Amino acid sequence: MPAKACPFVVSNLSAGQREELLALGMISADGATLPPPDATLPRGRKVVSKRPIRAPAVLNDATSYAVPSSFSRGLRVALGDFDLIFISGTASVDENGKTAHVGDFRAQCFRTYRNIATLLAAEGATWHDVVRCTCYLRDIERDYQAFNEVRTAFFSWLKLDPLPASTGIQATLCRPDLLVEVDAQAIIKNQEQGRNR
Repeated sequence: MPAKACPFVVSNLSAGQREELLALGMISADGATLPPPDATLPRGRKVVSKRPIRAPAVLNDATSYAVPSSFSRGLRVALGDFDLIFISGTASVDENGKTAHVGDFRAQCFRTYRNIATLLAAEGATWHDVVRCTCYLRDIERDYQAFNEVRTAFFSWLKLDPLPASTGIQATLCRPDLLVEVDAQAIIKNQEQGRNR
């Protein structure tokens, strides 16, 4: 695969940026874009099998935004008899990449849970497989009680027992109209063990 052009105008880089791009091997001393390093692994070393998780019916790929964002909505990682599912920070974003339910905190919570549920379902998993969540609230003092009520109602409806481990954090989210974001990790039995993947 040919090297892509450097996404930066080299003449506009600060001295520090130029120093780091040189150290990373992304550019040469004259500012030319260099190919990425050889990805050949040492003999006998294998990379963990991983694949992206998608649910385009409810949530678009972050790379398809008008200004693309460089992350996968989730990854499925194969580890022997079990697969780990990592769902990226997910918010009230619709299938067109637009914020759903602007200004309605509780509706944003439920849309966030729907998006995560659909990403999990795309891999044959459910909320019953989730072992950990991290919950990011734009204003934790104002919204934590409402968040906890929504989370409790949703998890009670699902009859989750035990509940996932969880951490709540106040954070500045990627858009000013997003009020909540949640990431999740799940573990499922690998049903494909013994078959070629």
